[in-house]
Amino acid sequence: MMQHFDSSDSNSSLIKPMNMKLVCLAVAAIFLAGCKSVGPDYQRPQLPLPAQYGEVENQVQTQVSNTWWTLYQDQTLNDLIAKALQNNTDVKLAVARIEEADAVMQEVGASLFPQVNLNANGSRSRVTTVGANPVLINPRSDYQVQLGTSFELDFWGKLQRAKESARAQALSSRYAKETVKLSLTGLVASNYLALRSLESQISLTQDNLKSRDESLALTNRRLTGGVASALDVHQAEVASANLSAQLAELTRLRALSLHQLAVLTGTLDLSIASADINAMPIPPTPPAGLPSSLLEARPDVRQAEELMVAANANIGVAKAALYPTISLTASLGSESLALGDILKSAARIWTGGVSLYLPIFDSGKINSRIAQASAKQKQALASYESAIQNAFREVNDALVNLRQNTERETALNKSQIAAKKALEIAENRYQSGYSGYLDVLDAQRGYNDAALAFIQSRQARLAATVSLFKALGGGWQADVVQSAGN
Repeated sequence: MMQHFDSSDSNSSLIKPMNMKLVCLAVAAIFLAGCKSVGPDYQRPQLPLPAQYGEVENQVQTQVSNTWWTLYQDQTLNDLIAKALQNNTDVKLAVARIEEADAVMQEVGASLFPQVNLNANGSRSRVTTVGANPVLINPRSDYQVQLGTSFELDFWGKLQRAKESARAQALSSRYAKETVKLSLTGLVASNYLALRSLESQISLTQDNLKSRDESLALTNRRLTGGVASALDVHQAEVASANLSAQLAELTRLRALSLHQLAVLTGTLDLSIASADINAMPIPPTPPAGLPSSLLEARPDVRQAEELMVAANANIGVAKAALYPTISLTASLGSESLALGDILKSAARIWTGGVSLYLPIFDSGKINSRIAQASAKQKQALASYESAIQNAFREVNDALVNLRQNTERETALNKSQIAAKKALEIAENRYQSGYSGYLDVLDAQRGYNDAALAFIQSRQARLAATVSLFKALGGGWQADVVQSAGN
């Protein structure tokens, strides 16, 4: 309803009572808007998980560290991870998704406040009559300027639930980024360890190849002196050629690992100087009694929970559609036939009103939306439970792998030492004429295999620590540390 008035109008005495009614209505509406929101409030589900992991004993207080890779005390690895976190495209994509989720949350939050609009227009028209009354000024101009506002009263908490859902979605996008970062740092560390392992294997193969070339030269001299046979020479040539082929394959694999690191770090011209994997220190072993509550630190678990919070809030949004939607509208402005009179009090106009919308019959459409929201909440709950269970399994698997690879490395180190001694004895016996060249070849193959296996076991042990860091969502800082192995 629109009213035109000026300061001399006798009806202006009614304005104050009408304004008071609108104020009272607005106050009552705001008071009612503070009522409890419809839909279920979120409660974290209680899952039947053990208090601690099955592969450890003696509960301790432990916290997760987000810079776990520094425990390897390798500056090159630190630099590679810093580059990856800055340049990797997956991280950039995750950051853009966070920005999108934040913008959605701000948009939903803005719905809780009134929206004010400015509307201005001018027109010139010619008419003969307005209703049954003749128009005295024809043609005529009409100028209007208005500030208008509309505000949906959140009686049932629909907007609050929508904001709750948007906030949870924004948090989940942040945890998604942390998941990407954790996965990325794990990939960089694993590929770096593979690179160092291959470099150590290349160095070992080069040394063995040099030794076999020397054996070949010695065998050729013994053949010339009539002490060795041509069979010994050919066997030495085969052994040397096999190591050359092994060296070529290891060199190829190192190049591929370097290329993968280049992509992960966003540095396509990446170059890394060679180093020995055995020079890398073994990071501290996890303390005994890691509590299963550490799973809460995993970003993928927290992301799954926030998606469950959002799905839970969306049930309230859907249920609120069953209740009336009440909105307040108001406008204040001026209207006149002459532009010069637009600011005069006599040209002032205003409107105020309340609207109510209530669905009566929709063939079950709203109830279907509620059922959809409930089903999505159940899906989110199942995903959360699955994330918890998989995380628990991954930690236990990583603990087993770390312990067994540590024992395997110890055994292979003994094997390498014994094979080295056997090779030395075989070479001395051959040079002294006490044994044939076949014994030397067997000893060489045995030492080469044992030494390569030891290097690979060192890589596997270090890779197991990376897997454990990832499974826990980071490193560990414990008040009580009890070593679980060497």
